[in-house]
Formats: sequence, C-alpha cells, structure tokens
Amino acid sequence: MLVRIICVIIGYIFGLFQTAYFYGKAHGIDIREHGSGNSGTTNALRVLGTKAGLIVFAGDCLKCIFAVLLVRFLFAENYGDIRYLLGLYAGAGAILGHNYPFYMGFKGGKGIAATAGMVLSFHPYFVIVGVIAFFGTFFTTHYVSLGSLLVYAGLMIEIVVCGQMGVFPEMTQPELLEMYGVMAFLTIMAYWKHRENIVRLIHGNERKTYLFKKNKVDTPEQK
Repeated sequence: MLVRIICVIIGYIFGLFQTAYFYGKAHGIDIREHGSGNSGTTNALRVLGTKAGLIVFAGDCLKCIFAVLLVRFLFAENYGDIRYLLGLYAGAGAILGHNYPFYMGFKGGKGIAATAGMVLSFHPYFVIVGVIAFFGTFFTTHYVSLGSLLVYAGLMIEIVVCGQMGVFPEMTQPELLEMYGVMAFLTIMAYWKHRENIVRLIHGNERKTYLFKKNKVDTPEQK
C-alpha cells in the first residue's frame, strides 16, 4: 500500500505545475479571471489563442507522462508485475494535482490534457481508443467536453476488457480489480468536473471550440 501512496504523491507533485496559469502570468493575465475560469487547455485556447492552447496541452500532458515514467524508473525492478497499476496511480495523482492544486485554493483544470498524458504513457492499445474517441468527436461536433467524456467512457470499458483478456498477464485478479477501481474513480471525477457541461449538452447550449478560428470567450454566467 505504501508504494501506491508514494506513486500518487509523486503524480500529485507533477500535477501541481499549472501550465495555463503560468503561461497566462507570463503574458500578464490570471487565466482564472478570464473565460470559464478554469486553469486548463480549453480555457487557454479560448482566451489566449491556438498557440497558447497547444502549449498548455503539451505542458499538462507531459507532466503526467513524466510522473508515470519516474514511477516506472523507481519501482520497475521490484514491482514489475504491477507496473501498469503503479503507473495508473501516478497518473491519477497527476490528474488530482492538476484539478485540485493546493496553492491555488484547489481550483485547477478538468484534467483532460493530463489524462492524455496518462493514456500515452500507460499502454499502446489505449492511445488508439483515446485518439479516435476524442478527435473523432471534437472534429465532428467541436464539443471538447463531449469528446472528453467519451474518452473516459471508452477507457473505462477498454481497461476492463483488456484486463479480462489477459493484456496485463502478470497481474492477479485482485490487482486487476484494483486497477479497474482506480480507473472508475478517475472516470467519476471527470464526469463530476464536467457536470455543468453535461447539463449544457443536454439542453443544447454547450459552447463549441475551434482550433483555427477565433473562439467566443465564455462570459462569467456561462462558466
């Protein structure tokens, strides 16, 4: 149990690097006071433009990748049989750090770019599902939130299917169930963070986001 807690802590520390916040400060604004108020990729894209959005996405994605790689470096030799589980704990910690940074009053982003980093560093199978689910939805509807929610739904299903099909052969069934539990926690948290988006999607007034043309910036009433 101790090694799992250490992995979460490592991830959380990496997750504390709020790319959108620091990028905004470097350009003279507090991103939390503009647009939707979130310190994440989508708000950076809407408020500061495409270049900023891509830089913030890369930063938030990389911090999760680095957390997972560090955990693997530290524990692969002694815990090789549960390396995927420990990597998932590190990814979960990074997402928690991004969503709830203590030095920003626990108000960060929604964790989707960090989740992308977790997917990229977890297992090759998951990259394909993540890319298709998000970009297929985004370029069809231009709803970032819908793409993000479908990514998590797809990952939750895939991790269970892959686990039961033997993609992680060194893990015991209890360890697999533990991994499913961590993924379920992340999925629930993602849906909770997007609860207002879900309401807007249901009512048909969710905002669309575009990569290569000016986005309408959220008003405070539309956060």
